[in-house]
Amino acid sequence: MQTRQLGPFSVSAIGLGAMPFSLGRTPAPSEEQAVATVHAALDAGVTFIDTADIYAPSWDQMGHNERIVATALRSYGDTSHVVVGTKGGITRSEGEQWGRDGSPDYLRRAVEASLRALDVDVIDLYQWHRPDRWRVYGEVIQTLKDLQTEGKIRAVGISNADVEEIDVALEVLGEGGLASVQNEFSPRFRSSRAELEHCGEHGIAFLPWSPLGGTGAACDVGATYPAFQDIGTERGVSPQQVVLAWELSLGAHVIPIPGASRPQSITDSARAVDLQLSDEEVARIERQYT
Repeated sequence: MQTRQLGPFSVSAIGLGAMPFSLGRTPAPSEEQAVATVHAALDAGVTFIDTADIYAPSWDQMGHNERIVATALRSYGDTSHVVVGTKGGITRSEGEQWGRDGSPDYLRRAVEASLRALDVDVIDLYQWHRPDRWRVYGEVIQTLKDLQTEGKIRAVGISNADVEEIDVALEVLGEGGLASVQNEFSPRFRSSRAELEHCGEHGIAFLPWSPLGGTGAACDVGATYPAFQDIGTERGVSPQQVVLAWELSLGAHVIPIPGASRPQSITDSARAVDLQLSDEEVARIERQYT
């Protein structure tokens, strides 16, 4: 498995997005299947797992996804080399009321809850999930920096951020202090290209979420975007592998985190690291979709 740098960590070039274990799949996979999927990822060499406190079947089960990830890691064997990233800052309350809270009190409670759910003493990577527009962005980043100083968090990241917000985080954390930016990026959603390139200029890991197009769309990526299907057919691989290989080609700082709810899915995705696209193949994709 090829590796890439994520803040202080060296991780697999392809990660695992754990959200489908708890949210977005109907019917949801059983816990047994979810654990098997994590184990298949680890067997394939994946060493980065992405989760979040908000990934849960209902508002009163916050931390559901984190607990499944913790269960899977405990039952695997030696996972000291595995990096787990989680996120906080989105709220859910009774009646499935969704909101955002970047206050120091809320984020501190969220970090403590994630520590318990993940069953760890320190969180490897903690990312602010979505901006709280009622808060000054830099002040929220300072809260995360304080939690890092206190030893609750090893590395700080942000999610769903624009270039200006990345620069604010860099100002607060210092050059090299921002480990990651996790934004949506895929053939279907390319609006984060500027953020992807900005991260490359500053040595920040860029983690595309929904890199295959999101729940359901991943299955249709070859039909929707023929270039990926055509190249996959020529190479004897799935169009999903071609998508991930294209994203990997966009910079050594790019670490896609495809979601998976079946062992076969993440095993196939992990093989994308071995698919080296030619300049001509990349150009075919770029001409058609960018």
